[in-house]
Order: sequence, then structure tokens, then C-alpha cells
Amino acid sequence: MNKYLKMILFGFLVWLVPFMVSFFIYPLKTAGNPLFESIMPLTLTIIVVALAYLYLKNIETGFIKEGVMIGVVWFVINIAIDLVMFLPPIPMQMTLTNYMMDVGITYLMIPVITIGMGYLLDSKV
Repeated sequence: MNKYLKMILFGFLVWLVPFMVSFFIYPLKTAGNPLFESIMPLTLTIIVVALAYLYLKNIETGFIKEGVMIGVVWFVINIAIDLVMFLPPIPMQMTLTNYMMDVGITYLMIPVITIGMGYLLDSKV
């Protein structure tokens, strides 16, 4: 598979898997249960680590560069899809400030994880 297509597809999956999980556990959020707020970052971390591993395992050099690239691309994909879903006047509508404080800041884990993995792989070569 083309490297860039794989990057985009994996970025979409990084968004889709946590979205699907949130859909099924949403009653926890509406009940005011902090368990929802714990499950979502954990889900994001698991999917980012798994997909970063699958992406980086076929790379032979430049792991830090690749880690930065996939981290930034996946971060932008997640923010862009969310903004389409949360900003228009629909039931899930949020202000940009509320979105960034509730969801957007969590997505900073994506480049932190991918850059960290790239750094670790680069130090092993």
C-alpha cells in the first residue's frame, strides 16, 4: 500500500475507533460518570500505539521524521473530522473553546506517542 494512503487511512482509523467506542459508552458521559473521561484517552492511546507500530514497522530509516509526520497528519485529521461534527448547529454542537478544552487537547497525545516511538526506534538503529 502507498505510504501516504496508509498514513491517511490510519489517521482516519485513529479517529473512527475512539468515535465508535464513545458512541457505545456515551450513557456514561450523560450520567456524569468520570469513567467515560478515562476510557476515551485510553482508547485513543491504544489505537495510536497499535497503528503507529503497524506503520513504523515497515520503515527502515528516518523514524523520528516519520513519527513527526504521522503524528501531525493524524492530529490534523482528527481535529478536522471533529470540527465538521461538533461545530455546526447539530445536537453535538460545541463552541471551539469548549471543544478544545474537552476533546482537542487530548489529541496532542497522538504526536507525543508517534514522535516518542520514532525516537525510540531511531535510537535502536
